[in-house]
Amino acid sequence: MILHRHSPAQAHPILGTHLSIAGGFARAIDRAVATGCQAVQIFTKSSTQWRARPLKDNEVSEFRERVDDTLVGPVVAHASYLINLASPNPQLRRRSTDALSEELQRADSLGLAGLVLHPGAYTSSSEDEGLSRIAESITEVLRQRSGGTTELLLEQTAGQGTVLGHRFEHLHSILDRVESAARIGICLDTCHMVAAGYDIISSDGFAAVFEEFETIIGCDRLKLFHLNDSKTPLGSRVDRHENIGQGYIGTAPFRRLLRDKRFCGLPMIMETPKSTDQSPSSVSADPMDVQNLNILREFL
Repeated sequence: MILHRHSPAQAHPILGTHLSIAGGFARAIDRAVATGCQAVQIFTKSSTQWRARPLKDNEVSEFRERVDDTLVGPVVAHASYLINLASPNPQLRRRSTDALSEELQRADSLGLAGLVLHPGAYTSSSEDEGLSRIAESITEVLRQRSGGTTELLLEQTAGQGTVLGHRFEHLHSILDRVESAARIGICLDTCHMVAAGYDIISSDGFAAVFEEFETIIGCDRLKLFHLNDSKTPLGSRVDRHENIGQGYIGTAPFRRLLRDKRFCGLPMIMETPKSTDQSPSSVSADPMDVQNLNILREFL
């Protein structure tokens, strides 16, 4: 597995958080070190804009050297929230497909292990048509980037509105329709799972959910977890992240997850709220990140 930077046989998951690239890509690694992260997630461009300035050779080399020197990893990126491969609008879908191709190219240049993607929303069409469009666009992008090494990670979603990917069956359908799915993995988000109606909160529910995932998709496809508590209850279909232990999920499911031998060696990255008084340009650790990481480490 490309995303197993550390030995898959290691005793614990690889913990980290999403960090800013303000001041340059290498600064994100400095922030990771200050925070005590093993793994880290970044954006390679603004998540709310289509445009991306070209990467400079010196910033790419500086970033790669910093990763190698610090042994922080794996490093993954999250794709722009604007991308909607399921859209029935030809112009938006074309723009989304091109944007995904560019994001993969940037991730490859930076030597990133994975690129996390929200599958998209079918809007005025149907679920099946949306799933087909997603698979077709991904097939096109992977053909264009056949020499790349970054894995594309489909993220299971909360299921707001017509957003696809909240059911394991949706993700299976996309994988089944993509021409060559060898470079595609799955990212599970704890907040999204609960919002989508997957009961990982109770002990029995936790066991049943991952048995279902194994049956429908297979744990060999699971390459990354996003660890977030949820501001909204089970089945709400609303995506609102909360600090670890302060939402509807509580602490017990995170303890189970981190101690589950099936997930040893997998990166688990938080996307929890940051401190409001923390400067975006600072390279010091955000107190909320430290607090959340400490809670998770206690479970180990």
